[in-house]
Amino acid sequence: MLVSAAVCPSPPLLVPAVAAGAAPELDSVRAACVRALGALAAARPDRLVVVGPAAEAGLGTHPQGAVGSFRDFGVDVDTVLGGVRDGSGPGPGTPRELPASLAVAAWLLEHARWRAAPVSGLGVAESLAPEDCARAGRELATEADRVALLVMGDGSACRSVKAPGYLDERAPAFDAAAARALAAVDVAGLLALETEPARALKAAGRAPWQVLAGAAQGGDLAGELLYEGAPYGVGYFVALWS
Repeated sequence: MLVSAAVCPSPPLLVPAVAAGAAPELDSVRAACVRALGALAAARPDRLVVVGPAAEAGLGTHPQGAVGSFRDFGVDVDTVLGGVRDGSGPGPGTPRELPASLAVAAWLLEHARWRAAPVSGLGVAESLAPEDCARAGRELATEADRVALLVMGDGSACRSVKAPGYLDERAPAFDAAAARALAAVDVAGLLALETEPARALKAAGRAPWQVLAGAAQGGDLAGELLYEGAPYGVGYFVALWS
C-alpha cells in the first residue's frame, strides 16, 4: 500500500557540482526536496521506490546499489542508489547505470542521508501510455505493506524563449493543470495529462506522475505543493502526498 510519496524535479542542475556557479539559484528547490524526503522517512515505509523518466523503452528496474554518473554533464561525480554499492541485481556483474533522473534522485537521497528503508528504482519511458503507467503504479503499491515513492520529473520545458524547448503558449496551462493535480492528490487529473502534448512540451514528468497516480488509486492521501516555479523556463514542482 502506498503510504507516502514525494514528487521532485529531475534536472542534473540540482547537483551543485553540475550547476557550478549557478548552484545557489536552485537552493530553494533543493530545500523543498529535502523537506519532502524527511516526510517520506517519517512515514516509516518498508520500501522506497524511485520512479523517473528514462530513455529506455517500457519499464526498467534498478536495484539498490546501482550507480549513476554525471560525467555526461561535465563533472566527475558518481552517485549510488540507496547509498550502498552492493552489486546486487539480475544477472552477473554490476547493474546497468542509472538514467539521469534516477541519478539525481540517488544524489538527493544521499544529500538527505536517507536510511529509512531499502531503495529500488524504476525507469519509465516517456512514451509509455497513461494506462500502462497506472498499471505499473498499482503493481508497485502491492510490493510491500508500506510503500513510499520518490517520483522524479519536470513539467514543460517551454516556458520562455531561453527554455530548452523555446516558448510555447500551451506550456503555462499544462503546468498549471499538473500543479493542481499534484497539490490535490487528483489521480484523475494526472491520468488526464495526454501523451502527445506532454511530448511536444518536453514535459518529462508526465509518465512518472501517472505511475504515482496508479499507485495512489483507492488510497486516502492528502497533498501539499512545497515548491512551484519555472527556473530556466522549465516547470519544476515539489509535492508531498501523505
